[in-house]
Amino acid sequence: MNAPLATPSTEVVHAHPLVDFWRYFSANRGAMGGLFIVIAVLLLAALADVVAPYPPFQTDNSVFLLPPSWQTGGSLAHLLGTDAIGRDILSRLIHGARLSLTIGIAVVAVSVVAGTVLGLLAGYFRGVFEITVMRLMDILLTLPSLLLAIVIVAILGPGLMNAMLAVSIVVLPHYVRITRAAVISETSKDYVTAARMGGAGHLRVMFSEVLPNCTAPLIVQASLGISTAILDAAALGFLGLGAQPPSPEWGTMLADAREFVLRAWWVVTFPGLMILITVLAFNLLGDGLRDALDPKLKR
Repeated sequence: MNAPLATPSTEVVHAHPLVDFWRYFSANRGAMGGLFIVIAVLLLAALADVVAPYPPFQTDNSVFLLPPSWQTGGSLAHLLGTDAIGRDILSRLIHGARLSLTIGIAVVAVSVVAGTVLGLLAGYFRGVFEITVMRLMDILLTLPSLLLAIVIVAILGPGLMNAMLAVSIVVLPHYVRITRAAVISETSKDYVTAARMGGAGHLRVMFSEVLPNCTAPLIVQASLGISTAILDAAALGFLGLGAQPPSPEWGTMLADAREFVLRAWWVVTFPGLMILITVLAFNLLGDGLRDALDPKLKR
C-alpha cells in the first residue's frame, strides 16, 4: 500500500515589522536621499566645534567680503568666503545647523507633546471639552501661520525662546487634529471595547491601548513639522524677531546680508541654500515615512 504523499506547507512567514518598514522606505529614492542629507546635517550640527574651521563669531579685518575660494580673489582659507565683518561663512553655516536643528526639534517636541495630550483627551472624552479645544484650534488655523507667529513674538518680545514658543503655538493645531481623528477611529475598535470590559481604566485605555496605535501619523507629521519649524524660525530671524545678531542662525544671516546682495552674492546664497536643502530633506523624509507607515500607500 502506497504511503500518502506529503502536502506542501502553506505556512506564511511574516517579516519583522521593522524589516518590512525598511523595505518599503528604502524603495523610495527621494526618501533615502532626504535621510542621508538629514543625517549629514545632524552630524555637522553635533560636530560643529570640530568640523568648523573657525569659531562662528571670529572676525578678521583683513578679509571683509572675501569671495568663495573658486572665484577670483578668493582664498582656500575661507572656502565659502567671508561676510561684511570678516567672519567665515562656512563656519557660521555649520554652527547655524546646530541652532536651526535645535529650534526645529524643540518646537516639534513641545507641539507633539501638547498636541497629543489635547487631541487624545478631546477624541476620547468628546463632549464640551472636545468642542472647546477644536474650535480654539480652528481659530488658530484661520490665521496665516507666519502672521500669527509675528503677533505672538511682538507681544512676548523678540528673541530665540519667544520665537520657538510662537512657532510651537502655530503648528500645535495640526497635531491636535491628527491625534483626535486617530483616537476617534481607534476607540471604536474591538480591542478597546475588550480592554474596557476587562476593567481597564481611562488612563490605561488611552495611553496603553489607544495612543500606541496613533503614533504612525504623528511620526510623519513630526518629520514634516521640523522643516516647517526651521522655515518659520528662519523667517522670524530674517524679520529681526527670532534669533538676534551675532547668532549664526540661517535666517539671521540672511537678514544681515540683505544690503550686500548685489555685490557679494555668496553672503545671501549660501544661507538660503542651507535652508532650502534642509527643509527639502525633511519633507522628502516625511513623505517616505508616510508611504512606509501607511498600509494603503504601500506598493
